[in-house]
Amino acid sequence: MIETKKLTKSFDGFLAVDQIDLHVPEGEILVMLGPNGAGKTTTVRMLTSILRPSAGTATIAGYDVIKDAAKVRSIVGVLTEHHGLYARMNAQEYLEFYGELYGLTVEESRARFLPLLEQFALDPYVKKRLGEYSKGMRQKLALIRALINNPPVLLLDEPTSAMDPESSIMVRNAIKSLKREDRTIILCTHNLNEAEELADQIAIIQKGKIIFNNYLNDVKKSLLGNPIFEARFLSEIGDWSPVDFPGVYVIEREKNSIKLEILEPEESNPKLIQVLSHVFNLISFEEKPRRLQDAYLEAVNLNGGKASHVNQP
Repeated sequence: MIETKKLTKSFDGFLAVDQIDLHVPEGEILVMLGPNGAGKTTTVRMLTSILRPSAGTATIAGYDVIKDAAKVRSIVGVLTEHHGLYARMNAQEYLEFYGELYGLTVEESRARFLPLLEQFALDPYVKKRLGEYSKGMRQKLALIRALINNPPVLLLDEPTSAMDPESSIMVRNAIKSLKREDRTIILCTHNLNEAEELADQIAIIQKGKIIFNNYLNDVKKSLLGNPIFEARFLSEIGDWSPVDFPGVYVIEREKNSIKLEILEPEESNPKLIQVLSHVFNLISFEEKPRRLQDAYLEAVNLNGGKASHVNQP
């Protein structure tokens, strides 16, 4: 649905985006991570046909961002860092205006945006001037604007910035539901918890280059190693070893617990849990958390950079 090949953008000799390759299938979310100035917003602007690439290609649903710019703009919903809200309008006037730009009648626009206003808890403020909206309210309204033409592709730049926790949860849940409707989404964020919750793929960008791009679990595995599981027991485990389980290794042992590195958990765990439950009265068997934060920092360090301007708990 979204594909780029060696996508490049330079400004007066400054290389802002350097030969980026991305492939985001229908119904997936790719989260772009990186510090301010890394090239995330420039990439989004090229994908929306706002900026013309200096080199390389990009297609949205098969449409070229240069040759088919008008078609690309008609099928992409965009949330940018700067919303461009008209302060003297109220929400209804503003959304009807944008609906008209997409060729919708007033009735069609209202049928689309009124449920969204209710979903994002903005319906009580539909007649309020946008200049009186809080930053979080403006952010939610800008997201509704991005959805008004029911686009199959969404490009979201910091969708929960300036929002209180309740509103952030509301928006993240909405993004998950949009994915379930087979929309394709690229999301730029500095919030690593948000990225971990939403992403199918992770792309880490630094100084205009993609330094790592893979599916979330593969990112963690590649950068942090194989998954680690901890098993706890009622009885002592002695010197038991998983000799009958290829690809399972003991990395730490205590009297009533053991930590195991497991190369293929989906294949090994069912039988392993069955044996441990039968022999040692297994109490719990849990994967030790491996945070995206740790993977992100490892990727940046491997590439000789310092992580900055990324929200970490």
